[in-house]
Amino acid sequence: MSVSDALHKTVHGAPGGHAALAVRLGMSPVILRNKANPNSSSNKATLEDVDRIIGLTGDASILHALAANHGFVCVAIEGAGTACETAALEAVTKVWMCNGDVGAAVHQALEDGIIEKHEVVAIKAAVYRLEQAAHQMVARLEHMAAQDAREVRNV
Repeated sequence: MSVSDALHKTVHGAPGGHAALAVRLGMSPVILRNKANPNSSSNKATLEDVDRIIGLTGDASILHALAANHGFVCVAIEGAGTACETAALEAVTKVWMCNGDVGAAVHQALEDGIIEKHEVVAIKAAVYRLEQAAHQMVARLEHMAAQDAREVRNV
């Protein structure tokens, strides 16, 4: 997804739509709608606008689109909060699931012997989700290791 499309989706998908979000941002609904319009040549969203929109909506699609466009992966750090074997196992199974999604997307693309642009886009999205899950798993394990180290020091 392009950054412009992610902004449009985030603004219009906000609870109450763009009009309610505009009130919370302290701007006119028309201005916000224009800033979120990927086809608009005027009224572009600033970095500050985008930061506030992400903060108010909790939708990080814009960050993920920007990161993916430049070869990076965004990982939420709050997901590493639980330090137990069950949470780690859940993270591992999510990686396995996402790995299967990559395999399924590649298999589907290869079935007819022709790789089409939309199929590559689907594969890239599946790989991004796999990378995200793997980084979240590592973060969870690091959190567990840090907690174990604290417990050893307290003994």
